[in-house]
Amino acid sequence: MVNSSQFPYFLLTAYLDMGYLKYFCFVIVLLLYIGIVVANALLIVTICMKSSLHEPMYVFLCSLLVNELYGSAGLFPFLLLQITSDTHTVSRSMCFLQIYCLYTYVSVEFCNLAVMSYDRYLAICCPLHYKARLTSNKVALLIAFTWLYSFLKFLITLCLNLSLTLCGNIIDRLYCHNYYVVKLACSETSLNNIYGFISGTLTVLVPLIPILFSYSKILRVCLVGSKETRQKAVSTCTPHLASLLNFTFGCCFETLQSRFVTTGVPNLLRVFLSLYFLIGQPLFNPIMYGFRMSEIRNAKVFSLMKSCMFKLC
Repeated sequence: MVNSSQFPYFLLTAYLDMGYLKYFCFVIVLLLYIGIVVANALLIVTICMKSSLHEPMYVFLCSLLVNELYGSAGLFPFLLLQITSDTHTVSRSMCFLQIYCLYTYVSVEFCNLAVMSYDRYLAICCPLHYKARLTSNKVALLIAFTWLYSFLKFLITLCLNLSLTLCGNIIDRLYCHNYYVVKLACSETSLNNIYGFISGTLTVLVPLIPILFSYSKILRVCLVGSKETRQKAVSTCTPHLASLLNFTFGCCFETLQSRFVTTGVPNLLRVFLSLYFLIGQPLFNPIMYGFRMSEIRNAKVFSLMKSCMFKLC
């Protein structure tokens, strides 16, 4: 049996030899990363500086945007380094760190979206009791649960992976992926697979239950409510639903193309499917929430920072 210590690094084989074209790709990825950081930071600063936005809805949105910056930090600097590299290798420690970062990002994203759906349910279905049922302490507790639950859950995954004995170090991906690392193991992986299934199920089911509950209640209120109630529901739920669907489809694409044989799929499409849920969501949310929500769009701080950003560009 080959000991994993003989593999101090992993080799990523999904990168193509692009010659000088790699510098063009580097610039594109760099511009995307700058756009993500600026757009998300812009909304976070706007929410923090404008006192009228210090409401549960925007506090939850702020948590969502912070997570976009966190997930992007786990991917983009790594991509920029790999694009300009000729070897496409990554150390074991950095690989496991990236896996932990990206997996916790996915879990926090789903949990944030679940908490935001609960907020929309209270605002539409229980408007008179909204502030009483969603106090500042409860908001802080929900946000703390969202982050701690995700970080602790995948800390167990990380510990299980570190104990594996690996008989290979080739990962056919652009970034480190837990599923591919476990496949390289020549030691017993039953515990990893069982906990991986439980963890993946919890990642989906824990947020899915409050999301389905919230929107079933909202839909029922809309069906029997007034026209004003339906308009309020549409205006406040549209950004959240769009964000939820965008992220869900991205995760589904990534899961399908990583679990099943995709040799017949063009390489560029495979790259797009594997990166969409990590790139599309951080770009999509600031646009959807920043320009869809009038409270943020009309904020003087937001307008001032937008004009400064355009002048710099």
